[in-house]
Amino acid sequence: MDNHLFLFGSGPPFTSKMASLFKKQSNVFAGSISVLFIERKGWRAYMPTYTNLLEKAGARNFNYLPLPSTPVETVINTVKESSGILIGGGNTNLYADYIVDSPISDVIKHRYELGAPVAGFSAGALISPKFCIISPKDNVKGIYQQRAGLGLLSKLVIAVHFSQWQDEEHLKQAVQAHIDSDNYGIDERAGIYLLNGKLEATEGCGIYQIQNGDVVKIQANDRISFTHTKTRLRQKNEKQLKMNDD
Repeated sequence: MDNHLFLFGSGPPFTSKMASLFKKQSNVFAGSISVLFIERKGWRAYMPTYTNLLEKAGARNFNYLPLPSTPVETVINTVKESSGILIGGGNTNLYADYIVDSPISDVIKHRYELGAPVAGFSAGALISPKFCIISPKDNVKGIYQQRAGLGLLSKLVIAVHFSQWQDEEHLKQAVQAHIDSDNYGIDERAGIYLLNGKLEATEGCGIYQIQNGDVVKIQANDRISFTHTKTRLRQKNEKQLKMNDD
């Protein structure tokens, strides 16, 4: 089963083609798309920012799970039936507190491993890898922080709001601490799609990597892997036909 992870450098909305691809991957499963976020005043009015582009792509059913007011058991029972999972943006340490450091993390990881797409926005992106690495600009202590993440990918470090926060040195520090990991600096209104842990596509013009100590901009790939996905499906079908012929 393929694994699908979408990481964005700021809060919602989705980028347009990523939204279409997320919806397509969620079609594999019955159920609604779950939206997990740290509760704040007026949150209901903000939810269309998460869902509008998904709705344009055909999504109709969403479960909104504000934290920490939603009981953990309710979150778990909802997420384990989800066709896709969105993790919102905000205070990264709070997302780690209420999602990573709770039983919710296990059901998110299990659903991801079954093939349900997961999308993380800013804080939601940061908690997705094995290590959640938090910029000094993203915590009250103003220091580099590392804590446990969801572990959806074991060898990945990322920085969000990358150009806007001028966080080149922060990402370099993370890379030095995890030299065997892939790394990405993701700008606001930009995102990456990782298929089975490998970069498959980007959208938006601000995706960077630290390569040999230098910041290198990755050329945008606006194909969003539709061509690659169709090719894989065709190859899979051809292989199955060949097996049947044999």
